[in-house]
Amino acid sequence: MPRHSIDDIDRKILRTLQADAKTTVGDIAERVGLSPSPCARRIRLLEQFGVIKGYTVVLDQEKVGLPISAFASIKLERQREEDLDKFAEAVARWPEVVDCYLMTGQRDYLMRIVASDLQAHERFLKDKLTRLDNVASIETSFALGQIKRAEVLPLG
Repeated sequence: MPRHSIDDIDRKILRTLQADAKTTVGDIAERVGLSPSPCARRIRLLEQFGVIKGYTVVLDQEKVGLPISAFASIKLERQREEDLDKFAEAVARWPEVVDCYLMTGQRDYLMRIVASDLQAHERFLKDKLTRLDNVASIETSFALGQIKRAEVLPLG
């Protein structure tokens, strides 16, 4: 699909939706200076071109019983394409992994893992992560507190 160029009105629409995805098309249209039909059309185009990937609810991690955030740096024994693909496929199936990035530098992956407690994190490591072929090493750090987490991209 061709790339969609984003103009100032699109940015205003995106900023509004990032602040509150439940905002009605009528309210968005009013804020960006359009009538509802062209505004809805722009939103559909942003969705079709993948600029808007979906809509979600942001939960309080602690209040839903997952207070532990662990950041694991993973080094693989080999970095061949098929090894990277196998690792990515496995990680995609694990709900405990909420973020995972392929990295440059000393480590191959950085992931954020959530858990209800240290025992649950240990079970995740023993039952899933350490059982993957090709994992050479895992270094884990535990978050003591969250200073900032942004769900909103700075659109300028």
